[in-house]
Amino acid sequence: MRTDPYPHEGASFEFVSRVPSDRLARFVTSVWYAKGTVAYKREKIAPTGSTVAVIVLGDPIIQTPRNGAGERFLADRGFLAGPHQGPVINEPTGETYAVGIVTTPVGCEAVFGRRPQPLRGRVVDLEAAWSPAGPLRAELQQLVDPQDLLDAVLRHLHLHANAAVRGVDRCERAIALLEADPTRPIGAIADELGVSHGHLDADFTRVVGLGPRGLARLLRLRSLLANLDVSAEVRWIDHAHRLGWSDQSHFNRDFKRHTGVTPSQYVAAQRTAFGPGELWHAAGFAPER
Repeated sequence: MRTDPYPHEGASFEFVSRVPSDRLARFVTSVWYAKGTVAYKREKIAPTGSTVAVIVLGDPIIQTPRNGAGERFLADRGFLAGPHQGPVINEPTGETYAVGIVTTPVGCEAVFGRRPQPLRGRVVDLEAAWSPAGPLRAELQQLVDPQDLLDAVLRHLHLHANAAVRGVDRCERAIALLEADPTRPIGAIADELGVSHGHLDADFTRVVGLGPRGLARLLRLRSLLANLDVSAEVRWIDHAHRLGWSDQSHFNRDFKRHTGVTPSQYVAAQRTAFGPGELWHAAGFAPER
């Protein structure tokens, strides 16, 4: 569990996250609580391959997928963001007060009962997409302590999660192989799993909502961002070569497609908005003042 205040100029922000350690762990990356204000207008959030549900308990939050090219969604009660290839623009309208659920790449249908493919690149109303969201939100409105709110979310997830989703086991094994080597050919992974390339693609479309090569690109860039120290000089060419990019221009294109900004813009945004103690959870966030 992590609990951190965000010290900004004239702003404060509390963020608490919890990582499930039981049977939910294969489907849920984390649940989190956030409350406070930030000193910037909006932020671009790079995708992770996950589906994200946010229950809004405070002021509305505006979400615009596909780096601002998608349909703008004003969430006054909650939203569900499907798997994405590019960043979602997150814009608070006031004080953020919300609780979130982040799935693993295979967790969308198991957690929310929805196939991820129709949600790809979209942000939709949470209560319309996931019927338990309304009763859960009503329960959360009666609570104050962050840990009590997270306990309530986890209880609901245990009650409603369904592990019997076809293709999850094979996709999990394939994702583990991609995490170990995101540049590995998909055909070689399919051979190791004893299925055709097309069969693996179909499993990923149904369970993950992205193709295996698309997810591999996300995993490679997420690995880079998670291990990037923006407080020091960044040797981009070293990172690119380490993770399999053959040339700088290809790396720059992939980076901007993933984060919505250039590598130098990303570093500048992170240095301006976050302190050293905040960067552990700020990977993939590019604030805009």
